[in-house]
Amino acid sequence: MNRALLAILVLATGCATPEAPRSQLSAPDDLDVAVTSAAGAELASLLTLYKWFHANPELSLKEEKTAAKFAQEVREAGWTVTEKIGGTGVVAVLRNGEGPTILARIDMDGLPVKEDTGLPYASSNGAMHACGHDTHLAMGIGLARILSRLKDRWSGTAILIGQPGEEVGLGAKMMIDDPKFAAAIPSKPAAVLAIHDTPAFPAGTLALCPGYASANADSVDITIFGRGGHGAWPHNTIDPVVIAAETVMALQTIVSRKINPAETRAVVTVGSIHGGSKHNIIPDEVKLQLTVRSYEDSTREKLLAEIRHIAEKTAELHHAPRPPEVRVQDNGFPAVYHDPALTERMRSVFSRLLGPDRVRAQSPAMGAEDFGRFAKHFDVPGLQFNVGAAPAAWGDGPRPGLHSNRWAPDPEPTLRAGTAAFVRGCLDLLGRR
Repeated sequence: MNRALLAILVLATGCATPEAPRSQLSAPDDLDVAVTSAAGAELASLLTLYKWFHANPELSLKEEKTAAKFAQEVREAGWTVTEKIGGTGVVAVLRNGEGPTILARIDMDGLPVKEDTGLPYASSNGAMHACGHDTHLAMGIGLARILSRLKDRWSGTAILIGQPGEEVGLGAKMMIDDPKFAAAIPSKPAAVLAIHDTPAFPAGTLALCPGYASANADSVDITIFGRGGHGAWPHNTIDPVVIAAETVMALQTIVSRKINPAETRAVVTVGSIHGGSKHNIIPDEVKLQLTVRSYEDSTREKLLAEIRHIAEKTAELHHAPRPPEVRVQDNGFPAVYHDPALTERMRSVFSRLLGPDRVRAQSPAMGAEDFGRFAKHFDVPGLQFNVGAAPAAWGDGPRPGLHSNRWAPDPEPTLRAGTAAFVRGCLDLLGRR
């Protein structure tokens, strides 16, 4: 590879590392072997940590014990740790000479789900790590330990973030908005990496999705006002139930008739409708709750504007006594965009590390994740890759999904492959000694 082509590759990935071409090799190199060996050596301890986090989940923005445990383990691995950023957030830094800065992020919160897995280490406190953040915590600690152990093999600065409140879409924003966040970050990262477990692939495999991978997600509350009265004399009322029904049906035309199907994907779902108290009473108001999904910011703005327009004009058509209230909640998730060059680079790294048969392609989804805020904040390439966690015993039949009260990853192959890939991805972006 000549110098000009190498420079183009480095600029395309946004990561100034002199060893970029090594990620294209097909056979494992000595660093792959070192990482695999280190991940195996840490596995027993990481399994113990995983079971502790699994048995002791804490809800979003209340991750006090979880964050303290994570911070303690990373500090003991030799990192400089700052706690209580944006609530319970953790920022850890490991400096190791001159070189690029790389940021890795894991999330920490559980869900208000009562566990029904039957595991001996199942949660009994009414909450559950039903989205696999317990595996992320263990893999993040594994990353911290192995990067410390292999300091003679890399140079630069590694940043590890333990983020609260991912499930409610607030944690990343709260951390970034806290002045302590900027104070804890020693230099701008060249790239941002994250990992997430998935039941969609067998445990121990990896999956990557270039481009848009998860959606903008907004929650919208609409209150429609009428004039209540007796159901036997509807002509003396302005019925908000009828207005709401017409509004719900009209909202379905936004995606089907106002968004170009050849250019983008979008979803407008009315998840709940509440109004009235009795068969023969027309109420004064009806409330709707919507979830709105998109990828591009321009589509997001158009969807929200059309929702407001339809709600207001439908109410006006029926002579509602006042315009509806349309409120977009401020905890919306931004779309996650995976830099294609960085994604392809990591695909090569992971294929060499684990073998190409264990690295899969994953399709974009309309689910939501606030990891994308970090790449947007620093204006750098970002990638959240997935580690398969489905037990082999499931075969190809139906399986519990994320947020299910029966979701339980197969921990050993998940932690082994996820930790090794997380470490090796960071090492590929950091400088080589």
